[in-house]
Order: sequence, then C-alpha cells, then structure tokens
Amino acid sequence: MSDQAFVQGWLDVLQEACEGGQPGQGTGFLDGTRADGSGNHGLFATLDALSATQASDPTLLGLSVAAHAAHTAFHLEVGVRWAQGERGPFDWPGSFEPRTVDEAAWQDVRARVRAAYTGLVSLARRTNDWDEDAAGGLAAALAHVSYHLGAVRQIVKLLA
Repeated sequence: MSDQAFVQGWLDVLQEACEGGQPGQGTGFLDGTRADGSGNHGLFATLDALSATQASDPTLLGLSVAAHAAHTAFHLEVGVRWAQGERGPFDWPGSFEPRTVDEAAWQDVRARVRAAYTGLVSLARRTNDWDEDAAGGLAAALAHVSYHLGAVRQIVKLLA
C-alpha cells in the first residue's frame, strides 16, 4: 500500500469525524442517519446545532462544549505547528478557553475548529515524506477529534 493510500484512509475517517457521514452511505464509526434525520453528525454539525448559551453550559460533566471545541481547534493547530518544526511550549491548560461564549465568540470558536481542520487536511495532502512523527501526528489528530466529538455528544444529551 502506498503512503498516499494510507493517508487518504486516515483523512476519510477524519472527514467523517468532522464533517459527518453522507446520507445513504456507510460510515466508519458514526451512527447511521435515522428516519427523523438525526444521527450521523460529525463535529461541525454537532457544534452548529448549539446556541452560545448551550455551548457555555458545563453540565455535570464539568467542561462546556465551547471548552472542548476550543481545545480541539488548539490540538489541530499544534499538529500543524509541530509538523512545521515548532516544539512549544504550548499552553495546553489554556487551550480549554473560552469556556463560556456569547454568540459572536461561539461563531469564532466554530470557525477556528473548521480552519484548524482545514489546515491539518491541507498539510496531510501536501506531505510527501511520511515519517513516524508525521504519521503519528495524523493518527493523534483523528483520535483526539473522535474523543472530543464523543465527549461533546454526551454533553449535548445533558443540555436542557
């Protein structure tokens, strides 16, 4: 298998995690679309369905959706910065800010998540020399986005 075929497989699953699955098509891990149109939502649609007030609610789980989204964007951004040779230090505790947002800030956080995803995908598509560090970074991004998508979807169930 070529490096590019392997990378495309990772990017397909990362796309599903962020953009969601396509109606009528199989998915790698998201729920199938139900008759009411729900399910099969990736991170973007999950975030877009929430108001700033909902995104700011930490629920009993402790972290708000806004905090998870900001941290996810930061992780993707650091992945690109790492691949470009930057080695930190990175403010991981601060990456969970903002925890509360107004509508404008919530729009900014969601745009940041999308831009960070686009940046990582672009980096992966133009990378020709896949060493262990680069491949590990892409795998980590997929695992990290998937984890936070799951955490966010659990928080959403607790929102009033």
